[in-house]
Amino acid sequence: MPEQDVTVGQLLLAEYQSVKDEQKARIGFRDNLLYVTLAVVAAVIAAAAQAKQASMLLALPPVCVVLGWTYLVNDEKISAIGAYVRGELAPRLAALAEPGGGFEAFGWETAHRGDARRRSRKAVQTLVDLTAFCAVPLAALVVFWVDGDGGGLLVALSVAEALAVAGLASQVVWYAKAA
Repeated sequence: MPEQDVTVGQLLLAEYQSVKDEQKARIGFRDNLLYVTLAVVAAVIAAAAQAKQASMLLALPPVCVVLGWTYLVNDEKISAIGAYVRGELAPRLAALAEPGGGFEAFGWETAHRGDARRRSRKAVQTLVDLTAFCAVPLAALVVFWVDGDGGGLLVALSVAEALAVAGLASQVVWYAKAA
């Protein structure tokens, strides 16, 4: 069997395909987390309303924080993959393709970031993320507090949950500014 050499370009393209596959999988997973969150919120609210127990709403903050954090981490990795492709893989492949310069590899990786409405879409997405993962559980906590039927331990738990939700909200905003 003849020996075949693998070129640096082939390795870079294989790496590109691998990271894009990971990015695609993470995008699907991240986007499904919003639907899961909506389903959980609806189920908890329905159960609390049916049982007429506002304390059941205390299930929402930890679930929303865990799902929100998982969403945020995946979103950050998706962005990191894009930055890696733009900053590392594309220039290395372009240098191999045209050593004198001028060739741009993976142009879409940069082109779609120059859209005039990108900033407004990012702002709306941040608002959606804050609403789904932070405002909804905070509203549940407010309903619990207004109901006033929780004991000291449940009130202490609710305060800890409020702090966790506020922490997630700060991370959502921080990551949005960094992107």
